[in-house]
Amino acid sequence: MGHISNGLVLLPVYNEAGTVACVLDAVRRVWRGRIAVVDDGSSDGTADALTLRDDVEVITHAANAGYGRSMIDGFAHALATGAGAVVTMDCDGQHEPMHIPEFLAALRDCDIASGSRYLPTSEVAGEAPPSRQDVNRTVTSVINAATGWSLTDAFCGFKAYRASALEQMRLSEPGYAMPLELWAEAYRTGLCVVELPVTRIYFDGDRSFGQELDDPEHRLGYYLRVWEHALGRRS
Repeated sequence: MGHISNGLVLLPVYNEAGTVACVLDAVRRVWRGRIAVVDDGSSDGTADALTLRDDVEVITHAANAGYGRSMIDGFAHALATGAGAVVTMDCDGQHEPMHIPEFLAALRDCDIASGSRYLPTSEVAGEAPPSRQDVNRTVTSVINAATGWSLTDAFCGFKAYRASALEQMRLSEPGYAMPLELWAEAYRTGLCVVELPVTRIYFDGDRSFGQELDDPEHRLGYYLRVWEHALGRRS
């Protein structure tokens, strides 16, 4: 597939005032290219921290619109400004920026490189609550059964995409289930997907998904509904 130029690192943020500066500093230590941040209506000082920087592009939501909406708007910004590839990372300190060059290099041979915290070579620094691992495992197995893939981690936010791959996908899910819609679209369009090992860093067992989604059964049901709807669009 060949070399990719003009990469962009994209980070969605919501109330990450405590980590956003140090995460962006860590990214900048290994990445001299473009960085874009989507501030999803933060109310805790995140916006103030971003105004202190002149090395990032900031897309701001006036009100909280959701993780999926932030990603979709970030993708649109990347494509509109000529990015050839996009690397996505979370801004809570649980992704290691040192992997960025590996993800971009992987795009020479595939359309999407997706991080996995559960490959045999993935290092571990903290454990996710068992209920979250169970939901991830269930959803990942459902995706594999439908696609014939061999994914090990459906929900890792550390990914790299060719711009041409993003242009082919129709994404509209505003919430946390957007990755399920993305997998369905990748399958629909016949994109090449590979997984890369990333360190499983987990130190925030109290992180909330919001309202009823904190209940694992509700969250699983929501994920599967989005997956089935997106998969049904294949025709």
